[in-house]
Amino acid sequence: MEDLPPNPLREGLLAARRPEPLTFVLFGGGGDLSHRKIAPALYNLAVDRLLPDQFAVVGVSRQEWDDAAFRKEMAEGIVTNSRRQPVDQTIWSALAEDLHYVSGDFSDPATYRRLGKALADLPAGGNRLYYLATPPQFYGDIVRGIGTIKRGDGFSRVVVEKPFGRDLDSARRLNGAIHQVFAEEEVYRIDHYLGKETVQNVLVFRFANSIFEPVWNRNYIDQVQITAAESIGIESRASYYEGAGAMRDMLQNHILQLLCLTAMEPPGDFSPDAVRDEKVKVLRTIRPVERADMVRGQYTAGWAGGERVPGYRQESGVAPDSGTETMVAARLAVDNWRWQGVPFYVRAGKRFPKRVTEIAVVFRPAPHLPWRGATDELRPNAILIRVQPDEGITLSFGAKVPGQAVRIRSVDMDFVQGTSFTADAPEAYERLLLDAMTGVPTLFTRHDEVETAWSLLAGVLDRNGGPVEPYEAGSWGPPTAEALTARDGRYWRRP
Repeated sequence: MEDLPPNPLREGLLAARRPEPLTFVLFGGGGDLSHRKIAPALYNLAVDRLLPDQFAVVGVSRQEWDDAAFRKEMAEGIVTNSRRQPVDQTIWSALAEDLHYVSGDFSDPATYRRLGKALADLPAGGNRLYYLATPPQFYGDIVRGIGTIKRGDGFSRVVVEKPFGRDLDSARRLNGAIHQVFAEEEVYRIDHYLGKETVQNVLVFRFANSIFEPVWNRNYIDQVQITAAESIGIESRASYYEGAGAMRDMLQNHILQLLCLTAMEPPGDFSPDAVRDEKVKVLRTIRPVERADMVRGQYTAGWAGGERVPGYRQESGVAPDSGTETMVAARLAVDNWRWQGVPFYVRAGKRFPKRVTEIAVVFRPAPHLPWRGATDELRPNAILIRVQPDEGITLSFGAKVPGQAVRIRSVDMDFVQGTSFTADAPEAYERLLLDAMTGVPTLFTRHDEVETAWSLLAGVLDRNGGPVEPYEAGSWGPPTAEALTARDGRYWRRP
């Protein structure tokens, strides 16, 4: 890229990382993920002057495009999805010059011969970052094809999107196939939740503040609830969702990642393996999920956003007798000293009443309240970490209502990310792409972490997890989801 003028808004900030010269090879360059996430992320990194001085992108997909058509597709993705609008045409023009395209089928050896020639002709140096923004069934063919291309003089890394396998056996096979071409330290398994500012803030909140960590244990915490709710249905993703379902799409990765960050022990430092070691330790202490501790649901027709919406089986591309779950709820137990006896209730689903992802850490009630009859509106103290939308943290505690009588009500004290800092927070993919370019794997999952997560769900995948129960679109799931907490004398929070 041509050198851009300095950005005065960055003056006085800590020096940001800037990658070495590299070529970014984007498999699935004509796909939805590239359009919605990758193109805007690259553009915003260019705006922040965080791309290498020598940089090139090579898109690879089955569309019969040339360089100009690929640039047009990327431009449309930026105009539609970038957090910065309007698009700076000077920056876009400089980036567009570095966009190239190779057309071909992922299983065709000729595709990789053409790609190898294109890479050899680029002046961006010998460093290469391969990004697999394709459906999972193509991962094996692509990695094998990459293995036929002569390596450059510098590093080679591969970024693999979720879901990483369909179960433990397939994850192990995929790890084996990738390790035939890439060493483990060259593999970056991406989970975009870990790139979100509020998710990263969980560790800072816990380990940089001495008022919280002493009470972050079974002596003070009654329960933890993690909710990842979407108000939309499957939209145009039937071909993917029918083969995945809520367990593979959300529980095995996003939800367990949030649980690990909430439950892990403090690492000795923030080096990549120190953090990832602690996450794996948490996963290894979770009891394998049993059918009695899980609820699977599927939305039926109902109301969402004031409109009548179809049920899952009426969605385009879905089998009329589909047994795929669109929501999952589970009770997880972490068997270690810190969390013994504290239930972790987790749920994820589509066509819920609202879009929200949050972690709720609910504390034990005070052992004795001397105000009889004055605490009807007092809820247990809680710390609520909102991942999306309205990113921030809320502390809920009791306070006296003004007046002559003593009445106690729960009130909230809020930290809101968007109003507390003037800086425009980067999107998750911006952070993660930059980490992959600079070789920082902290926010990417390691092979043992992926396999351990799959092992926890081995007994409940698909129909082993129990029947798929209907719930009306616009509700919080079937009644059995409420029963999952009620049997412990608890209830789901309403976000």
